[in-house]
Amino acid sequence: MKPVLALVGRPNVGKSTLFNRLTQSRDAIVADFAGLTRDRHYGNAKQGRQEFIVIDTGGFEPDAHTGIYKEMAKQTQQAVAEADVVVFVVDARGGLSAQDHDIAKYLRKIGKPTLLVANKAEGMLEGIQLTEFYELGLGEVIAISAAHGQGTRGLVELAFELLNLPDEPEETEDDPSVIKLAVAGRPNVGKSTLINTWLGEERLVAFDMPGTTRDAISVPFEKQGQKFELIDTAGLRRKGKVFEAIEKFSVVKTLQAIESANVVLLLLDAEQGVTDQDAHIAGYALESGRAMVLAVNKWESIDEYQRQLVQRAIETRLPFLRFANMHFISAKKRQGLGPVWASIVQAHKAAMCKMSTPILTRLLLEAVQFQSPQRGGMFRPKLRYAHQGGMNPPVIVVHGNSLEHVTDTYKRFLEGRFRKAFNLAGTPLRIEMKTSTNPFAEKDSA
Repeated sequence: MKPVLALVGRPNVGKSTLFNRLTQSRDAIVADFAGLTRDRHYGNAKQGRQEFIVIDTGGFEPDAHTGIYKEMAKQTQQAVAEADVVVFVVDARGGLSAQDHDIAKYLRKIGKPTLLVANKAEGMLEGIQLTEFYELGLGEVIAISAAHGQGTRGLVELAFELLNLPDEPEETEDDPSVIKLAVAGRPNVGKSTLINTWLGEERLVAFDMPGTTRDAISVPFEKQGQKFELIDTAGLRRKGKVFEAIEKFSVVKTLQAIESANVVLLLLDAEQGVTDQDAHIAGYALESGRAMVLAVNKWESIDEYQRQLVQRAIETRLPFLRFANMHFISAKKRQGLGPVWASIVQAHKAAMCKMSTPILTRLLLEAVQFQSPQRGGMFRPKLRYAHQGGMNPPVIVVHGNSLEHVTDTYKRFLEGRFRKAFNLAGTPLRIEMKTSTNPFAEKDSA
């Protein structure tokens, strides 16, 4: 599982700047959930081969009891609960404040691994000007400049040391016959009901593994001879011999479950339609390259007019999931669940599809003959051959000349041809263009 770093501190100390620096993007937010004031933001980051999740929070006032500051404090406390390491950011130039003392007191009480980081420390003498921050009782003060990128790499390395992570993440071999399935969705959408329905039908649950926040709960089971591993995001817990599902929404758990899965079943609520949260979860799953199946739950509770509105909302809000099969179900009444399983197996099969180079090249040349790419400048892109560059999701690498001029529209045209030929329903398909270099270009320019 990816480790989680939470950035906390009072307002305007540079938490968002540090977040953008670690995620290497100004638009790296993957789960900015609407409807919560000053909510926490989640981003993916990577250092070396180790990937991790960063949580950015609003300004933190632990003792706030009213208004917007109470909501911000609640969100920050949730981020701290989800994190493996807390990065407490203070302002090296603004100096120590009473609010910093309050936050430090809260973090000492929680007892979670914490790094004290003095931001905006470019050009400062650490030994002299940062001495006052030792009053916070959180150990060594790490001087950084998020705006200039100074000290941020060392900060992440120290966080990894606190977690005793190996220098190189271990690559475990998974059983290819087992389909890892994550059920994702908003709170109260019916994940718990669906999971309990499945487990009650199968009666083949061997064990569950509840753990810390960063541990997904894995439940192996079998259906019609196919082995599955259910990676739960609904908070499944064992109580004696009875399984209870607690609808406690953890964004980190959802993101980690999606990362660990082969197939993601995105559950939507027919009564509430498609929300921003649904779009964010779907976007993250697509970005992760996961095969997907859509299921609209509580379908029996709405009338025909509302059903049309829901279908239209899915088409307009989630157009990037056209490759995914969609089903209308009732987890409570156990209606429509059979076809969902067929789509999950089909999506996994498509994600792991092997495509031979001769067939891909033939399909590519046939597509070019049917419709040539548009001319870019003086030259028309020349597509020569294609081969498979990866699985889960499938990647097709196209080689040729002047391929930087191939438009997104033409890539979608090629994607449609490849999908139809290999029946790639339920999985994203990535097409990469590699332009051949001219070995005589340097001689000509000389």
